[in-house]
Amino acid sequence: MSTPSSTPVLDEQLTAAPLVPWQLVVWDDPVNLMSYVARIFRTYFGYPAEQANRLMLAVHHEGHAVVATGPRETMEAHAHAMHDYGLWATVRRAPQ
Repeated sequence: MSTPSSTPVLDEQLTAAPLVPWQLVVWDDPVNLMSYVARIFRTYFGYPAEQANRLMLAVHHEGHAVVATGPRETMEAHAHAMHDYGLWATVRRAPQ
């Protein structure tokens, strides 16, 4: 009678999965003023006025803008903060 080996044999090399970036998307809404949206981008994200205004105009004219990219948990925290400010925001996987 044979006994099973106590040492497992690995057929494959284990590698870490690559970190996939996620995006925070802020959507246009009929409620918030453009100046308010730009101010949130400046104060919350620390964007300079020019970048905050460019993102705000993208939200206004294109209907949405990607305002941040990073790990999923961080983008979810940003989305919750945007909701607290009254903005519509979602998180999506960044295109590869």
